[in-house]
Formats: sequence, structure tokens, C-alpha cells
Amino acid sequence: MMGEYIAIAAADELKPAEMKRILVDGKKLLLCNSNGTHYVVDEMCSHEDYSLYLGCIKDGKIKCSLHGSYFDLTTGQPTCDPADEPIRTYPVKIEAGQVWVKV
Repeated sequence: MMGEYIAIAAADELKPAEMKRILVDGKKLLLCNSNGTHYVVDEMCSHEDYSLYLGCIKDGKIKCSLHGSYFDLTTGQPTCDPADEPIRTYPVKIEAGQVWVKV
């Protein structure tokens, strides 16, 4: 399964600004919908071991609710302090009405 795309959700399952926890090959990930575009990122914040699921999605970024860091959903790069390490992002495609991720 490594290196292959895996179906993780229906393409219309999430509304904009919604996210869903997913587990793929033992990895805790988040499927995020930002303005109709789907992204998959690691669930845990790189600054503290805290779930980004408890935060929010805004303008192509995900916010960690613990200390307020934002991460770019495309690159995983932090866009403000205190986080200074990126979170991992994963390739996503929409095909046959499904969201697919490659881990």
C-alpha cells in the first residue's frame, strides 16, 4: 500500500472549513476542506504534541488552538510564532467522487 493513493472520504463529505480525522497506515492525519480544496496534513502540531483537529481552517491555513500558530495547508510551513517547524502534507486527488491521499 505504501506509495499508492488510498480513498479516504467522499468528495462532498466535508463542507468548506470542515475537517475529518483519518488513520492511514498507522498515521494520524487530517483531511481538511479550505474553500472547496481538499488537503491532508499530519494531525499533530509540530510545536506541541496537540491535535490540530481542535483548531480551525481559515484562508488556506489551519490553526492550532493551543498556542495560536497557523500552518499553510499547501506547504505545511508555519506562518506565525510560536511554531517554527512545518507539519507534513500529503498529495491529494479527487477521482470518481472520492478524495484520495498518497502517504
